[in-house]
Parts: sequence; C-alpha cells; structure tokens
Amino acid sequence: MTETAEQTGPDPAATFTELYGGEPHGVWAAPGRVNLIGEYTDFNDGFVMPLALPHTARAAVSPRTDGVLRLHSSDVPGGVVSLRVEELAPHSGHGWAAYPAGVVWALREAGHPVTGADIALTSTVPTGAGLSSSAALETVTALALNDLFGLGLSGPELAVIGRRAENDFVGVPCGIMDQMASACCTEGHALHLDTRDLTLRQVPFDLATQGLTLLVVDTRVKHALGDGAYAERRAGCEEGARLLGIPTLRDLRYDGLDAALATLADAGADESVIRYVRHVVGDNRRVEQVIALLDAGEVRAAGPVLDEGHRSLRDDLRVSCPELDLAVAAAGEAGALGARMTGGGFGGSAIVLVEAAEADAVAEAVTKAFAGAGHAAPGIFAAIPSAGARRLS
Repeated sequence: MTETAEQTGPDPAATFTELYGGEPHGVWAAPGRVNLIGEYTDFNDGFVMPLALPHTARAAVSPRTDGVLRLHSSDVPGGVVSLRVEELAPHSGHGWAAYPAGVVWALREAGHPVTGADIALTSTVPTGAGLSSSAALETVTALALNDLFGLGLSGPELAVIGRRAENDFVGVPCGIMDQMASACCTEGHALHLDTRDLTLRQVPFDLATQGLTLLVVDTRVKHALGDGAYAERRAGCEEGARLLGIPTLRDLRYDGLDAALATLADAGADESVIRYVRHVVGDNRRVEQVIALLDAGEVRAAGPVLDEGHRSLRDDLRVSCPELDLAVAAAGEAGALGARMTGGGFGGSAIVLVEAAEADAVAEAVTKAFAGAGHAAPGIFAAIPSAGARRLS
C-alpha cells in the first residue's frame, strides 16, 4: 500500500491555544467513511452500507456566550473566520467554514441555545475524494456543541442536524448516509442503514480474520457535488417517482422494476430518468444481497455484487470517470474479488475487495495502470472499519 491508514495531522488543542489563548474545553473526532454498497439511494429513502474510516476530522472547542463563532482549519490557508451566530444565513458563502457554521445555524434553527464557540479544526480525511470530509466536519462540530451546551441529542439526531447544514445552509442536496456513518458507525462493523426511518444495524465486518482487505483507491480527481450534477440526478429520481405515483423510489420493488421502466417509457419520461430509476432500485437490491452474504459468512461472494454496482453507476447513473473505471478494471485484472467507485462520483475513490495476501500486488497494478495512462499516482490504503464520532479529551 502506498499510504498508511491514518495520518496524525496537527494537534487541534495546541492550535486552539495558539490561536485563542487558554486550553479548549475538549477535543472531539468524527470519521470519514467509505460506502460498501448502496449509492444515490439515501435521498430515495433507500438502503446503504457505509463503514467509518480511521481518518477523522478533529475539533478543539470551547463555548462562548457573546454570540461570536470563531473557526479555524489547519488544512486551509487563511486565518480565523469570525462570524456572529445571529447573522448566519443560508447560501452566504464562507467557503470551508460554511460546514461548521451551518451546523451552528441548524442547531439554532432547531431551537437549541448555541451562543457561540471557538473552534480549531484539523482533518486527515482526504477532501474531494468521496470519503465524506464535509460530513466529518459537520458531525464533529455537532457532537462538540451537543456536549458543551448539554443539548442531549442522539447520534441520529446529530446526523439530521449535519444534513440540514449541508442541504439548507451550504446548498448541497445530499442524503443522510454520510452524517449517519460519521455519527453512528462502530469499530469492526459496517452500518446497515434504512434511510427512511434511520433504523440501523451494526453488521460485523472484520475482514482481517477472513484473510481479506478492502482497499480505498483515491484517484486524486477532485469532485464538487455542488456543481449541479448531483442535484440533477436527485431531481431525476424524484421525477421518476412522481411519474410512477409513489412517494420515493424506495417504494418500487425490484421484482416490479421492468414493468415500472416500461411505464416510464410509455409516459414519455426522459431516458436519463429511466436509467436513474434502474440504478437506484438495483442498488437497493444489491445492499440486500451483500447483507445476506455477510450474514452467511460469504464475504468473498460480495465481490461480483460490487462489480455489478460499478457498472450501474457507470452506465445508468453515469457518475464515474476514466480514472475510476481504470482503477476498477486494473484491480479486477490483477485478481481483485470485486471493485466499484464509492461516493458521489465524478472523481473521488474506488473500493477494492481483495485477498489480503494479494493487496500489495493489486495496489501496485493499479498504480502502474495510472502511470501508463498518464494519470497522477493514486492514493491507496486499507479501509479499516473504525469508530464513529466520539470525545477524545
């Protein structure tokens, strides 16, 4: 592998003291995630199966009572961003700071008495890699403020706050998966989440004991989900549900998919809408297939399901890119059990299920394929199912 699973990064507590004077009241962490299966299903009330990464956003935080919110990131050039909580408004910019500021706004909109804070942030979650760096920032901020202001919110409730920050304040129409994964995942498990009612199940996912590894291949191709492509697909899914007369695509069973696609064609639906419906319903089924295989101890048999998921994301949803397709193809040719892009697409990362003994060889094959195609070298590391958001000190 070309990278370690986690880099330590700057100490947010030391940064806090340097910036603001005094010690922070505490330090919190929230992880990024990879999604094993179930993509673009969460805003359709569907099923997903993410796992938390060792990579985290960490925040050193102290509360304020004067309505001032001060934010600093060790990962972004520039100084402290100073805002007033009563002046926070959706779609008002602020760059990276919009994510934690949006959490403060969402908490206050929900009636919680957040009166300001000093926050020093650092993150080892790669940005633009489809690994939920923004959700990690939202979740660590929400958890810290929940503790400091005694709000008493549960993990799922914190996730809902984070999603509202991203949807309504930042303006990205994401679903709930990323925030739920960051808030609620547990070490050694994947999270089987029903995004309709937020019921969840921690599914044991200890690959090492089975001689397996899940690699993450960061293509280094940056994506930005606020550019309209994500929103267009969400709107297409909603149009498909409307034409079918159902609340969301979650309500379309897989055994009724062919008839539903014919109905959409007869109704004059755009061919993109038909493709999106086929992907979402198919990926909900793929989540169920993977769950059944994990429960039966047949993890290796999940490989072909990952491959099928990638083809659907590439051909029906059309959110892949040449680098992602190359990573998946090169891994397969090198003997991987299965691979697919993960996250929102248009760049970002792929996951590769591989025999542990073959992990280095597969990683080398992918790296060589990238070099041969003239691409920048990918970042490759093992995805170790890790803990969700927690207080560190």
